[in-house]
Amino acid sequence: MRILLLGKNGQLGWEMQRSLSALGEVIALDFDSPAHCADFTKPEGVRSTVQHFAPDVVVNTAAHTAVDKAESEVDLVRLINATTPKVLAEEVNKLGALLIHYSTDYVFNGSGSTPWVETDQPAPLNVYGQTKLEGELAITQSGCKHLIFRTSWVYAARGGNFAKTMLRLAQERERLTVIDDQFGAPTSAELLADVSILALRQVLQRPQDGGLYHLVASGETNWWAYASYVIEKARQLRPDLAIKTKEIAPVPTSAFPTPARRPHNSRLNTAKLQNTFGLTLPDWTHGVERMLTETLGV
Repeated sequence: MRILLLGKNGQLGWEMQRSLSALGEVIALDFDSPAHCADFTKPEGVRSTVQHFAPDVVVNTAAHTAVDKAESEVDLVRLINATTPKVLAEEVNKLGALLIHYSTDYVFNGSGSTPWVETDQPAPLNVYGQTKLEGELAITQSGCKHLIFRTSWVYAARGGNFAKTMLRLAQERERLTVIDDQFGAPTSAELLADVSILALRQVLQRPQDGGLYHLVASGETNWWAYASYVIEKARQLRPDLAIKTKEIAPVPTSAFPTPARRPHNSRLNTAKLQNTFGLTLPDWTHGVERMLTETLGV
């Protein structure tokens, strides 16, 4: 089996290289790959790359994810998050191949407190969410075989993330202020990659199981509780760590105005995924503790 992975150097792309390697030949490219175009600002170049390799599976982990910056560069974000995924879907459909694509809880408006299910009506609050929704629709309307995974609050040991930022600030400041009215589940790129491979293997045997799924770790938290967990766990894992923070103050979203509106409810219901693929998703704390152990060198 030949697999084309796009966005190989991102947090998820890096983990996907590991997971995909057991399934067949993996051609992993990023936006700056020299020989073949994987730059999502150049959709026709990406089209040519798919045509050249004629893969059995295309895995797209590339996206424009700078949520606030997206508000001021709408055309660029749409090109990366919607136009080029549409081109991918068209070429995958011609090949009779399978496309794996990742989306976001930001397709919803974040109202209420009930976890969103796949059939709930999307209503994005910002440009990032709108363009990711457009990408989803382009893929489903193309008729190609696909798996689309909506996820939230993604992190990895590689690269920057919220937990690492909190650890750094905890060593610099005695008091931190963190938002406490946005709820979701921190989800590791490692978990996303591993579940993606399990689902891919099943869908290759049972194409009827393709489609749209919500994929996040179990449980829920808010950013304040997440920060509190990270700092307390770091104290346990590394008692020698010079943590200065004595107070973590909860504040509302309104305390940190941003160009893009954020949803308050990022909870995603994963029952469809777990039932279809026979999975039990771990609590969000498991992955965060693993990441902290690696980050802190324990």
